[in-house]
Amino acid sequence: MSAEEVKMQPAASATTKAPAKPPGPRSRRSLFRRRNILLGLAILAVATGVYWWQSGGTSGGDAASDVMTTAIDRGNIEDNVTAVGNLQPRDYVDVGTQVSGQLRKVHVEIGQQVNQGDLLAEIDPTVYQTRVEADRAQLENLGAQLMQREAELALAQQQYKRQKNLLAENATSEDTFQNAEKTLRAGEAAVKAVKAQIRQTNSTLRGDEANLGFTKIYAPMSGTVVSQNAKQGQTLNANQSAPIILRIADLSVMTVTTQVSEADVSRLRIGMQAYFTTLGRPDRRWRGTLAKINPTPEVVNNVVLYNALYDVENTGGELMTQMTAQTFFVVAAAENVIRVPVAAFQRPPLRAAGAAGGPQQAGGQPQAGVQGGTPPAGANGERRRRDGAAPAGAQPADAGARERPRIVQVLKADGTVEDRRIMIGVSDRVNAEVVSGLNEGDQVVVGRKPSAGQLKAQQQQQQQNMQRMRPPGML
Repeated sequence: MSAEEVKMQPAASATTKAPAKPPGPRSRRSLFRRRNILLGLAILAVATGVYWWQSGGTSGGDAASDVMTTAIDRGNIEDNVTAVGNLQPRDYVDVGTQVSGQLRKVHVEIGQQVNQGDLLAEIDPTVYQTRVEADRAQLENLGAQLMQREAELALAQQQYKRQKNLLAENATSEDTFQNAEKTLRAGEAAVKAVKAQIRQTNSTLRGDEANLGFTKIYAPMSGTVVSQNAKQGQTLNANQSAPIILRIADLSVMTVTTQVSEADVSRLRIGMQAYFTTLGRPDRRWRGTLAKINPTPEVVNNVVLYNALYDVENTGGELMTQMTAQTFFVVAAAENVIRVPVAAFQRPPLRAAGAAGGPQQAGGQPQAGVQGGTPPAGANGERRRRDGAAPAGAQPADAGARERPRIVQVLKADGTVEDRRIMIGVSDRVNAEVVSGLNEGDQVVVGRKPSAGQLKAQQQQQQQNMQRMRPPGML
């Protein structure tokens, strides 16, 4: 080892063993300054985020990347009340029997078309035939008795006349004359009694003949046999109630009976348009007009339901008894109008006082393209008519009563978002008619795009749900 290396070694060890000096005032001030700068930057970032969130992102040029938008388009809107009902023939009759006996023969089958007056069924007529024959025999007997009484009356009249002439010449006694007069009066009474018995027997005969006729049952109307309650050979007892044999219905016009909840029945009006679909033909609509709302409700599981009825033409015979009808009562409808999704509404409606000067922006300035609340012109230059002219199958909306203010956020061409006040008319659960404030093609905000963390959480939740739904034993 050289001398120079020996000299340097103690110096190095002396340097490593020397104690650290405490920081001076200048170093401490520099550390505090650095901490204050970092804290201020954090506060500024938070304040900027809060301001951007409260202003709806209008200050940033990249707001379009954070929102989900949809374009304003044209289409049809219908505000309706839905209810479930079933179909029944409007005109039908339950054919029964007025006499008791065994159902000897049924001449029709279910589904068969019958005309008024066609023979439907026969009941054993034996008992009723014997009654008719007995009545006719009784009439013959009474007829013979009447002939006898009339002959006796004729003899009594002649004897009375002879005794009267003899009494006038004092050729007979008063007692003999009185006996002749009594015999005459008795003969007249006997004739009247027999005639009364004949009338009574005739009446009984007509009733028994009617009962005999009731053993043959005829169709009271033209229609289709839709049900049969009694079988051939069955004994029917009509003494206590009228047994129903079958039902005939006219299926050309059907009545839809729907059950409407008490929350929706106040929206129904007699004469409003209604249509329904069936389970077998969900693509076809049968239309009618509300004709009746029964005032007495039905309570099912503590739910109050009112029956609303309307008729439909059964052209082609596709509608059948007891079919389920998904009914829609049209409260208001609009065709080919500018519409905005309900999901785009951002805030509750403004006060009506602000509507005096027409729709305004959030800053209080009138919107472009809107003057005095006039509906905006569409792409073809047409304006929505609100003079009560309704399309076929729809009812016009009351413009003054149904127009309501709403707030939506509109994505502008420069990528910023602004609040805009609009007026809406007819609305359903998805879309609303734009009366003023928006034009066709405008982009409105309907939601915010989820962040990467939210997407990841959603994917994890979906995976967990799929694992729960997986059957046991499957990987």
